[in-house]
Amino acid sequence: METFLVILILLALLGVSNIINRVIPFVPVPLIQIALGVIVAQMPSGIHLPLEPELFFVLFIAPLLFNDGKRTPRDELWNLRAPILLLAVGLVFITVLVAGYAIHWLIPTIPLAAAFGLAAILSPTDAVAVGSLAGRINLPKRILHLLEGEALMNDASGLVAFKFAIAAALTGVFSLPQATVSFFIISIGGVVIGVVMSMMMIWLRMLLRRFGMEDVTVHMIIQIITPFLLYLVAEEFGMSGILAAVAGGIVHAVEQDNSQSTMIKLQMVSANTWSVILFVLNGLVFVILGLQIPAVSSVIFRDPHYSNYQSLGYIVIIYVLLIVLRFLWISLYTRFYQYKGGESPGIKSIVLTSLSGVRGAVTLAGAFSIPLFLEDGSPFPERNLIIFVAAGVILISLILASVLLPLLTKEKETMDEAEEEQLENNVQIQIMNAAIKAVKLEQNDDNEAAAHSVILEYKRWIQQLVATDRERSHFQSREKEAELRQIAFNKEREVARELIAGGELSPMAAVFFKKTLDQTELILANRFHVWRILFSVLLKRIKGALFGGKDNKMKKLTERDEEKLKKLKVKTSEAAIAELRQHMTKENEAAALNLIAYYSTIIERLCRMPAPNQTEDECYCEQKKELHTAAIQAERDAVQALFEKGEINRATANKLRQHISFREAAVFEEDEIG
Repeated sequence: METFLVILILLALLGVSNIINRVIPFVPVPLIQIALGVIVAQMPSGIHLPLEPELFFVLFIAPLLFNDGKRTPRDELWNLRAPILLLAVGLVFITVLVAGYAIHWLIPTIPLAAAFGLAAILSPTDAVAVGSLAGRINLPKRILHLLEGEALMNDASGLVAFKFAIAAALTGVFSLPQATVSFFIISIGGVVIGVVMSMMMIWLRMLLRRFGMEDVTVHMIIQIITPFLLYLVAEEFGMSGILAAVAGGIVHAVEQDNSQSTMIKLQMVSANTWSVILFVLNGLVFVILGLQIPAVSSVIFRDPHYSNYQSLGYIVIIYVLLIVLRFLWISLYTRFYQYKGGESPGIKSIVLTSLSGVRGAVTLAGAFSIPLFLEDGSPFPERNLIIFVAAGVILISLILASVLLPLLTKEKETMDEAEEEQLENNVQIQIMNAAIKAVKLEQNDDNEAAAHSVILEYKRWIQQLVATDRERSHFQSREKEAELRQIAFNKEREVARELIAGGELSPMAAVFFKKTLDQTELILANRFHVWRILFSVLLKRIKGALFGGKDNKMKKLTERDEEKLKKLKVKTSEAAIAELRQHMTKENEAAALNLIAYYSTIIERLCRMPAPNQTEDECYCEQKKELHTAAIQAERDAVQALFEKGEINRATANKLRQHISFREAAVFEEDEIG
């Protein structure tokens, strides 16, 4: 029960971290999650979760690196293979050698072999940390791909170097030729096991399909357990489980590219499932890191043998040394590249690449794997100080990268109006395609007609967007459209008030029509009101389920009221069109025509609609409403994902959310009146 409560609290912290990030978006989520972990650990009855390195690597690092291998562009990895290998292998061993001697000189109480071990575990950058920072920092694509490729591979070289350094510290014996041969065997062996096992897993899924097993759940379970199996089997054979997971991810990405047209539903379910898994694992990595910091620091701060200021000074000096080594190594490579006739990156790119080498939970997990005792039974020298320094370097690398990188990557030149419009249009098409995929995922034999109708609506919107792409400026049209939409709503209210006063509708139907207009305006005014509307609908459905009734407008309103409601909506829409034509000018013509087309679509739809209150129509309308909800949510999820990846800025995200609100208002009004 205690373990369950701990897991529940950790998951709750992930939700809290994202809420806090929405309030203070300039603070990266990883730092918020680390801070929450520290706070919870400091509470009187706080969580004290021991970090088990072996479990940590298989539970967190394996699936995260597997996913990174799947999503990292393979063409970019291949094009950047030389700098990636120089950073992932060359820089690691240079860091171990130089930083090892420096740490031993700086802290003589740490033996040379143990100093090499500390340098080794500090040398690899963390793929999880790099990915988390990349979502908030506008890094150039080339640097981002370079960092991702480096982080995928340098864990293996760093951990192998760490393994031999600790072995030398335990036994006092070290052989450079043996270590070099072992490194290549462990690395190549890990890649081979990852490739072979991944092909076997893919073959197994293909075999199941040949036997008619198209069950998405079964195939999804195989996908989920794959990275864990790859890691465990590779480690069992003494090879690199990390490289096995990375290689397996790349193989699965190739297989997915070659089977885009098969099992579309599995691909959609897989994307949604992995997004949840990765969100949880990414967050837990940093929360668990935060949970370890108080215990690690308290051991040093409370020990009278250590000076607190001196211990903190060690962290700063070692971090600066790591950055300087990284900077010099990249500078030497770029000079050599320039000498060979290549185009050398500027000093800014070198600085960005140097500061982006953040350390993460892999470093701390490796530090915790240091044995407590030597072979002779004596305590491992300065183990607590080594763990403290590793945790400190992780924190300072994350904090400085979070502070300095946004300043260095801040765009001085803003896009012109045409470029901004083109970007916004392209992203709109992308998120509407995400909505179409979501509808296809929800499609089944029962709601096929409704799904087809919703998909056609989105395709029509995409065609309209493409058709008007060269004809108008979205930035100007958006503001004009918002003004004109409010004018049209006011006219609708005015006409509706006159018709209702003349006794055109029953009191119940009149209330329903007014409520529809109110809710539509709320959607346009503030997206958070949508949740209030959806929550009220949910409560009504729960009430209906508990008491055996259906809170359905078709049941409340008579057939005559339904028909009058449609006629009223037609009249208000016609009045809105007339009002829009009166307010149309040369400047707002595109926006006005767009809204006129919207109202014309409503009129056409209502006029050709069959008689109401038929069971099939009720079911069809309900299905469309549910599919529209799924599509709108998919659009918002796509915008948030693009924002977190750093592909769009906050201003563009807000503009896109406003467009989504316009579409939501349109489908909400059609679903309610229709």
